[in-house]
Amino acid sequence: MTRRFEFVGGSSSKFWEVSMRGATVTVRYGRLGTEGQTKNTGFTDAGMAQKHADALIAQKIRKGYQETAAV
Repeated sequence: MTRRFEFVGGSSSKFWEVSMRGATVTVRYGRLGTEGQTKNTGFTDAGMAQKHADALIAQKIRKGYQETAAV
């Protein structure tokens, strides 16, 4: 499942998405209304990948991103 977060404030209008497949974390981000950029990060096991994804999500929430409906 992909989790999507958005930040709209001032002149910013951005999205950030994270998903996991096995031991790979995929992040897609950019301005709302665009395809954005994608980055894949591989780990040795799914547990490490989940820890990484959870840390990234916590970081985005601290920065003011709001979770939208899952994609």
